[in-house]
Amino acid sequence: AKFAVIFVAVQYNVTYTTDDNSEQFHFYDYGPKDIATIFFYMLVAINLHAIIQEHILDKINRRLHLSKTKHSKFNESGQLAFFYLFSFIWGASILNEEEFMMDPSSLWKDYPRSRMLFQVKFFYICQIAYWLHALPELYFQKIRKEDIPRQLCYICLYIAHISGAYLLNLQHLGLILMVPHYLVELIFHASRLFYFIDENKQQGFTIWALLFVMVRLLTLTLSVLTFGFGLARVENPGFSIADGNFNVLPVRIGCLAAVCLTQAWMMWKFINFQLKKWREHVKNQIPKKKIANTKNKRTKKEPNRG
Repeated sequence: AKFAVIFVAVQYNVTYTTDDNSEQFHFYDYGPKDIATIFFYMLVAINLHAIIQEHILDKINRRLHLSKTKHSKFNESGQLAFFYLFSFIWGASILNEEEFMMDPSSLWKDYPRSRMLFQVKFFYICQIAYWLHALPELYFQKIRKEDIPRQLCYICLYIAHISGAYLLNLQHLGLILMVPHYLVELIFHASRLFYFIDENKQQGFTIWALLFVMVRLLTLTLSVLTFGFGLARVENPGFSIADGNFNVLPVRIGCLAAVCLTQAWMMWKFINFQLKKWREHVKNQIPKKKIANTKNKRTKKEPNRG
């Protein structure tokens, strides 16, 4: 039982008491034992993935009779839509309860915050576990070879950014950036699911496109504000692994560069996606115009024949 607790329960509990010992406050740190906890919840995520696939997505796929390409994309969007919906609701509830959004200076104030509340630590453990589980799922789901590089790219980006925020004691910033990002991704994958069901339903992509650009600007603004101004002016700069303090110039530049490069890459992919859709729309409109022109010519000729 003692051995199993390392895998199931959240580790590194730190308890504080008030001066009169009337109230206790429970916080959590991170350490090597978190690897065992993440591994356990990664297995849980694999089982949940299989349950959603078998009892929900496969049944819908049988009714839609999708092609192999659309079948693979439908499964991907279905799984991610469930995850993004769950993560968005959970993350938004944490932000609401802890009132993280009320004071922007709390992103860098009192850094390093090496102590986390239970729900914050458990949220990060589940996030890392989910994206790690996505790696073996590439094999379990028999993903097509041409789709593996794309999925592997965004999976590794998620793992790197979320783990970085967790280990560098930037959990507050990471949580604020994840919640709106997950909302945008939820809208995209939900829109794609509706599109596979009925190709005429494309209104969701317009909403997604507007929010996508706004969230990219929000992410860049908060990142520059935190790494460029906030953390650079706190009273305790320095590097100390024991204290969880990583507030030095190379780390700040590395974090800001990672965020900026990722946002630039996402915008580049977004622009290419929109251009591709626009070209497809133009190609589809050309045959329709030709058909309409031929019909107009025929209607003009018919009275002359009479």
